[in-house]
Amino acid sequence: MLRDTHVHGNSFTFPLLFKACASLNSLHDGTKLHAHVLQLGFQQDIFVQTSLLDMYSKCSDLASARNVFDEMVMRNVVCWNTMISAYCRCFRVMEAMNLLKEMWVIGFELNASTFVSVIAACTNLRRGLSMHCCVFKLGLQHCEIPLANSVVNMYVKFGLIDDARSIFDTVDERSILSWTTIIGGYVSVGNVGEAFNLFNRMRQMGCVSQDMVLFVKIILGCVKSGNLLLASSVHSLVLKSGFHGEASIDNSVLNMYSKCGDIVSARRVFEMVDEKYEKCIFLWTSMIAANTQHGYPAEALDLFKSLLRTDLKPNEATIASILSACADLGSLSIGNEIEHYVKLNGLASNQQVQTSLIHMYCKCGRIDKAEKVFAGVLHKDLAIWSSMINGYAIHGMGNEALKLFHRMQITKPCSLDHVVFTSIFLACSHSGLVEDGLKYFKSMKDDYRIEPGIEHYTCLVDLLGRAGHFDLALKTIQEMPLQVQAQVWAPLLSSCRKHRNIELGEYVAKKLLDLNPGNTSSYVLMANIYTSAGKWKEAAKTRSMMRNKGSVKEPGWSQIKINGSVHVFMAGDRSHHRSASIYEKLNELNTKLKEAGYVAETDMVVHDLENEDKEESMKVHSERLAVAWGLIGTEPGTTLTIIKNLQTCGDCHSFLKFTSKVTGRHLIVRDGQRFHHFLLGSCSCKDFW
Repeated sequence: MLRDTHVHGNSFTFPLLFKACASLNSLHDGTKLHAHVLQLGFQQDIFVQTSLLDMYSKCSDLASARNVFDEMVMRNVVCWNTMISAYCRCFRVMEAMNLLKEMWVIGFELNASTFVSVIAACTNLRRGLSMHCCVFKLGLQHCEIPLANSVVNMYVKFGLIDDARSIFDTVDERSILSWTTIIGGYVSVGNVGEAFNLFNRMRQMGCVSQDMVLFVKIILGCVKSGNLLLASSVHSLVLKSGFHGEASIDNSVLNMYSKCGDIVSARRVFEMVDEKYEKCIFLWTSMIAANTQHGYPAEALDLFKSLLRTDLKPNEATIASILSACADLGSLSIGNEIEHYVKLNGLASNQQVQTSLIHMYCKCGRIDKAEKVFAGVLHKDLAIWSSMINGYAIHGMGNEALKLFHRMQITKPCSLDHVVFTSIFLACSHSGLVEDGLKYFKSMKDDYRIEPGIEHYTCLVDLLGRAGHFDLALKTIQEMPLQVQAQVWAPLLSSCRKHRNIELGEYVAKKLLDLNPGNTSSYVLMANIYTSAGKWKEAAKTRSMMRNKGSVKEPGWSQIKINGSVHVFMAGDRSHHRSASIYEKLNELNTKLKEAGYVAETDMVVHDLENEDKEESMKVHSERLAVAWGLIGTEPGTTLTIIKNLQTCGDCHSFLKFTSKVTGRHLIVRDGQRFHHFLLGSCSCKDFW
């Protein structure tokens, strides 16, 4: 500092020093320098005082800035503008506007700089319009590009893109910020096409940008459009512009490919960074999340293990992503390890992590551990409540879900959203709580002013269909104010299969196939409906139609984890190295089950087999093979957890109930719909599934 070297500053050096303090956010040095200025008698120097005012403002000491301003004997427009900007920087817009009015009353001429910060800080449209009106009356609107940009940005911020565009079009000389603001505005309101039109127009006019913010906006447009061809073109421009290696750009490009459904290109971007640049934690997190979202949870886990071998430290977003992968895999052991890591690294109180832990434990079949995490959360937000309610829902614990929902409303009144109501309807659907479901559907609209989305109508139709209320389910679809999609009809067709309603099933299947001709599940469900009713010709015809369309039924699989190894089985699978032992155990088990009263349900098997052959064909369903291997590979009394990709058939459901009774094992099965807990011959679903 000057005082330490016994050198006196002047009107030129002090402003430079105050600017340096502001840049370093060093309030301590700035205050010491202020004291030195006072000792040297620079109180009357308007340049020094203005730079001092600016320093306090940028160091977020608004009180000291105002004291300096009030003690200034002489003030010019720059002083006033600096103080106004200080208020705006601290989001104290009313004080800024009052100071602006005072400045005008005293007689100072307002200039473009006076309005730039005020308009940018406006938090409501009324104030923004008021400031724009003043600008217009003073004839300042087009005098400087920063002011025009500020006005455009204000309209963009409040979603008035047409007003923003009208201002933009009147500006003769546009900066990169002008283009970035209006392009970003169109992206934010979902008009991605116009955003790209403007981007191309900008390039045609020779405004080739080296601005990262603009590219981030354009990449966001690609994400919203989902247009992979467009995404590839933008990536090429990014490479040509030399932005590869910039963390924010690389991360945005990776996310762009992921959201556009191209996980291969996303991985390529990740690997390119590995070759030339050091990866940041955000890039690792994005790649882990991309693998999880695209159905590659095992790859996500491998990436996480690689990350732990680097010097980087996973953050809360990384942990949330990897817990989601554990949930998809049903990998309880790794999930437990990650919770231990979370506690050791001070992330246990992070709400995003807590929500993900609850979700992971629920999806791994450990509702008790999810409850323990939930109970330990001191300040529960809506996401945490929703996650626990959804956990109860998928485990068929509808009453517990509703009780928790009531408790949330009493202990933590908060604005509800679409997500929590989806979980409530799911809970009602899986537990047959028709009256409650209808009540909450009405309450959602009337009490909470939330318009039901397609997912809510789907849950309601599922609830009504499962309970056999077909007329009301059909009426719900026909009267819904949204465009009917295949996902709404699908649960009704499943219900037709359950209740063997052939006439309605044919009608619903036709609707589904009109909306999505290649939908394999529609053919399969309809064929099963015909089969269960003994209509063999119709069933064969439906399967023939499916083959002619080139549709292939998704193969079912089941997996079980024993001693850290995951074993996957397909129906009739003999690829396992202990296949002979598995089938021997299965035959032994079937004998015991028959002695206990188990009778195979063969009505869903094709007609051209004798009953004995039908029974044999069902003996080799994938979950039965997984159970047999679990019985071989674990100690008596060990709980077996099985994960399936498809819904369990009726006969396998009966098989699992009897198995739990005969073996005394607790069998946890997560199928494509929900969880089933089999214990002592009963299922948690109470045979409503």
